Order: sequence, then C-alpha cells, then structure tokens
Amino acid sequence: MLDHLTPFLIHWAITALSLWAASHLFKGLKFDDASSLIVSALLLGFANAIVKPLLVLLTLPLTLITFGLFLLVINALMIMLVASLVKGFKVSSFWTAFFASIFIALLSIFIGSFITNDSPANTIQMPHGSGTWL
Repeated sequence: MLDHLTPFLIHWAITALSLWAASHLFKGLKFDDASSLIVSALLLGFANAIVKPLLVLLTLPLTLITFGLFLLVINALMIMLVASLVKGFKVSSFWTAFFASIFIALLSIFIGSFITNDSPANTIQMPHGSGTWL
C-alpha cells in the first residue's frame, strides 16, 4: 500500500508547486491561502484522473479534427472546474485558465523529470507470453 502512496504524494506536491508558481505568474489566478492551494492541487489531480478521460472520450471527434489541440481547452476546463469547487481558488477568465494550464503542465513535466526516477514501480510492465501483437 505504501508503495503507491509515495508516487501519489510526489505528484500532488509537484501539482501544488506548479499551481503556486502559476498563481504568481498569472495575475488572474489567485489562492486565498495555502489550504486552498493544497485542496486545489488534490482536486485537480482527481479531476484529471476521473473527469478528464470522460471529456476526452466524449469530445474525441472534435479532438481529432483539431489534431489534439482541443485537449488544451479540456485542460483549461479542468482548472475552471476546480476553481468553481474550491472556495479560495479564483480564476478570472477562460484564457487565464488556458495559458495557466499550459504552464502548469510544462512545469509539472519539468519538475517531475528531476524528481521521479525510472523505478519498476513507476513503469508499465508488459505481459510475457507467446501472444502476437498486431
């Protein structure tokens, strides 16, 4: 159980740090206090894990037509959803959420590349067998 808790906490901390940096870079993104930042990071992780795949599936034709660029809109919508649910988190406009989501994603990838490692717990194990892959 604790093997899965550590990557979760690391990802949560990276998301919180990225949200904090975005709130200092974008004046339309504000947190009232540290607790709203921490709750927002947790809720953003859950929204990206549960709601975002459903939205991606429902908007798949639009995503294919726009060559995947509609995923940026979905990321912005996830931030706006979290802002509507967390009392101390405010986003001034869609475009603030749009550009902040790009910044948060890039910063999270950058920080995560230094913090996480390629341990077997973080990699996908392929089944061994004599099956044929097409």
